Amino acid sequence: MRVFVTGATGFIGSAVIPELIGAGHQVVGLARTDKAAAALSAAGAEVHHGGLDDLESLRSGAATADGVIHLAYKHDFSDYAGAVATDLRAVETIGAALEGSGKPFVITSGTMILSMLLPPGQTGTEETVARAELPRGGSECLAMALAERGVRTSVVRLSPSVHGEGDKGFVPALIAIARDKGVSAYIGDGTNRWPAVHRLDAARLFRLALEHAPAGSRLHGAGEEGVPFRDIAGVIGRHLNLPVVSIPPEEANAHFGFLGAFAGRDNPTSSALTQERLNWRPEHHGLIADLEEGHYFNN
Repeated sequence: MRVFVTGATGFIGSAVIPELIGAGHQVVGLARTDKAAAALSAAGAEVHHGGLDDLESLRSGAATADGVIHLAYKHDFSDYAGAVATDLRAVETIGAALEGSGKPFVITSGTMILSMLLPPGQTGTEETVARAELPRGGSECLAMALAERGVRTSVVRLSPSVHGEGDKGFVPALIAIARDKGVSAYIGDGTNRWPAVHRLDAARLFRLALEHAPAGSRLHGAGEEGVPFRDIAGVIGRHLNLPVVSIPPEEANAHFGFLGAFAGRDNPTSSALTQERLNWRPEHHGLIADLEEGHYFNN
């Protein structure tokens, strides 16, 4: 299968490429810069020049592919509404190019949307339906609508921590905040939970979704249902030799900055249906074990 991949040189995308090639697929990666193009070529992928704001490049990349995996996202928390709108336009453009073809189109969302949809403490499942007004909810809803228009769409909701060597996401941000503040903090009693998944398990899930997910599938990239935030803070504090402290919810934004909106959320997430439907079995170690290896603290 000739697969067009956006975000192909990112933390997850750079694991998806060898996963796809190893399964016999041909990969065409979207590249915004010469550096990204060189990385794609080195990984054995074909280069397709363009970016998320270049809708024609997205349209042409999708039109000449047998399937699409959409991983790219503008992680700009200073203009989150703009990032959401850009993602929705990208999904609309790719979806229009694939309409009526029956080809697979895998888009990326996040499990944190479940914490906005469910009562506190309730475990989210793949059957939980997004609302269009929520962040990334519009893209999820559009993907479900495209399933009725001849596109084999699936949505992979990723855990807030997709971990592994080279991670530049939420956990490295927490480590940087702890170093800056001189303490590793959690909110309240710290029992709120974050699901987690290793990047290599996530990469395999994207391949399986491309190959096998039925149209209109919601899938959960959660290798662990929920790691208590206090445990994450504890490992960070121990490795940095810093105190581990509780802060009240009203101080979360001042302490964590953009992560203040997420650090206190309880987001228990089941991937049982995903594992059953796609025979996906997370094989790599969990978040705490990954942190204990020490590579997160080498910089």
